[in-house]
Order: sequence, then C-alpha cells, then structure tokens
Amino acid sequence: MQTIENYDFSGKKALIRVDFNVPLDENFVITDDTRMTAALPTIRQVIENGGAAIIMSHLGRPKKGPEDKFSMRHLVAHLSELLGGIEVKIAPDCIGEATKNMADALNAGEVLVLENLRFHPEEEGGDAEFAKQLAQNGDCWINDAFGTAHRAHASTAVIAQYFPNDKLFGYLVDSEVKSLDKVLKAPKRPFTAIMGGSKVSSKITIIENLLNSVDNLIIGGGMTYTFMKAQGGKIGGSLCEDDFLGLALEILKKAEQKGVKIILAVDIVEADDFAETANTRIVPSNNISDGWSGLDVGPDTIAIFKKVISESNTILWNGPVGVFEMEKFANGTKAIGDAIVEATSKGAFSLVGGGDSVAAVNKFGIADKMSYISTAGGAMLEYLEGRVLPGIAAVLD
Repeated sequence: MQTIENYDFSGKKALIRVDFNVPLDENFVITDDTRMTAALPTIRQVIENGGAAIIMSHLGRPKKGPEDKFSMRHLVAHLSELLGGIEVKIAPDCIGEATKNMADALNAGEVLVLENLRFHPEEEGGDAEFAKQLAQNGDCWINDAFGTAHRAHASTAVIAQYFPNDKLFGYLVDSEVKSLDKVLKAPKRPFTAIMGGSKVSSKITIIENLLNSVDNLIIGGGMTYTFMKAQGGKIGGSLCEDDFLGLALEILKKAEQKGVKIILAVDIVEADDFAETANTRIVPSNNISDGWSGLDVGPDTIAIFKKVISESNTILWNGPVGVFEMEKFANGTKAIGDAIVEATSKGAFSLVGGGDSVAAVNKFGIADKMSYISTAGGAMLEYLEGRVLPGIAAVLD
C-alpha cells in the first residue's frame, strides 16, 4: 500500500482531509489548537516534498449554508503561524469554479484552505456528486482526520472512489490505527482496560468487545453504582441506570466465563452534595448512606487499582473514576494516571482516549508520559467496539 512516506508529491496537489473543528471564543480566537498541530506533520510532508497542500475540514455545526462564525477564514492566520509563517490562502468555497481555479494555480510548497465543508448539506449526506466536485481540486487524497473516520461523509470516505490509486493515510490517522491495533489486536499481556465515566449504556458495546481481549477490566466512575446496585448493594443517591442492572450482572457472568477479572471499587468517597464544599466520608462501595452520593474511589480501591496497573504490560484508559474536575474528588483519577505513568516508564504500552480521560491527563500534566493519546472521541470508541470505520475502510479498499 502507498504511504505518505513513499508517495511522490512532486508537482501534485494533495487534498488533505483534516479535523480542524477547533474551539473558538467570541472573538474567533482559537482556544485549543491541538487538532491543528496534530495535522502539521502531514501538511509538511506534502509541501516539503514538492507538493501543494489543499486543506479541507468542517468547523462547528452550521445549520443552513454559510455562516461567518463557522468560516475557515478564522483559522488561516494561526495555520500560517504554525507552518512557520508561510502564506496560507483561503478559497471562497470548497467546490466551484473559483475554488478550482485557485487550486489549479497553486505552486509547490503553497497551502490553500477550502471553506467549511458543512456549508453544504451534501457533505454529511455522503453525496457522491459533491465528493466528485471536491475531488476535482486535487491529484491525490489524504485522510488525516481520525476524529471523523467513523462518518461516511463525502470528504471522509465517499471521495476515495475518485482516487483509486492515489489515496493515503496521513500521519495522524496512521498512528491512531497502529496504536489502537497494538492494544486491540496484539496486546502484550497482561492487558488491563480501565473504563470510567458515568454511564454503562454508553460503554456497553466497548465493554462486551473488550471482554474478548483483556485480562483485567477496571470499572470506575458513575458506572460503579449500577454494578453495585445490581449485586444488591446500597448506593444512596449515586448515579445509576436502573434499566441496565440486568446487563451489569450479565457482564460479570460473561467475564467469569471468559476468565477476565473485573475489578470494582471496594470503598468510595461519599458526599452529601455535588460540590467542593460537601461533607465527605469513606464508606464501603456497596453501603452508601441515604441522600449521599459516591463521587470518587476510596484509598483501598486506589491501592487495588494501582497494583493491577503496575502488573500490566498493555493499558487502555477511557474515562475517569471520579469527579476529577473538583479537587476534592480528583484523587482516584490522579492515582490511576500516576500508576499508568509508572507502568509506562517500565515498558508498558499505554493508550489514553476519550475526552474526559484526555482532559484528566492534561490537567495533571502527565499527557507526555503516556505512550499514546487518542484525541478522536467517537471514532476511537467505535473502533474499540470492533466496528469498521468508513474513513479507514475507504483508504484500505
């Protein structure tokens, strides 16, 4: 398969689908440019090897056609800065004659940003004619938007058919897929997954898929209490999905049949209010006081979690184990982060993914001590569920 490393970009216009869906403040200043910096290696590979880069992305959720607040023009100056000051041009649209003329006129080393793809409903509709018009702007197509790889949109998947011999993964997509495969397809054992967050319902398919590959499954966060209640525990006012009590028991049974060790909290920090000022107590995880709620794991649980993590060679972390946004309930999540850092320093492969886990490792300043941080959100979760992602399949087909 052709890779971005061995493809000859000289004289080519490379259409690069990136994920520049970045947050902007009310003055259109970018408040977090992580997604932009992640795409730089791919853009540089094109422009430093004789090609011109044509960048396409969506931004925000425009409702009906062009809206200035969702215009890609707000990103152009910052992209120019990130690329060392080279001029970055902006097209009036992502398709059409004026845009095609601008694309055709590009010289090697130049960069053009197309206007927001989602100004056209055909983008999300996966319209083939729209994809064809996009394709006319370039000679090859690079998918470097893992964050949208689970969508069969015109620019993320459908467009591939117009580049049968000239479709490639960018560096970001390539590293995401390789890192996830390292965890899912060829983990060094023992393999431990830590699933946190509030709802069993949103993680159920992932948990079921992971039972086929993990040795240990640590379940934390709000999900804990659904499992506790299912086993007859008292959970006070803690988060619980009553519709999933039967399913929680089924998961425990399946895990036992597959020889997977499920590790749940044994003690928790209960609070009489969802606030920093709350009164707190350490209680058994299956005996929470009426009117109180579990907001973090207790010291005995932290010790158990840390031991399991320290003995692991592959670690997947998706979701915090407490309300880490509040200092008072951040201990458990921070302890997990520190334990993963330590295991990684001793040679374990650690992958952190999902918005809240990424926010946690950034908050605690340990992101650079993990083997890999996936910023993809939905796409990563669907990959963990074992689904085929259209944006990945389109390049491999």
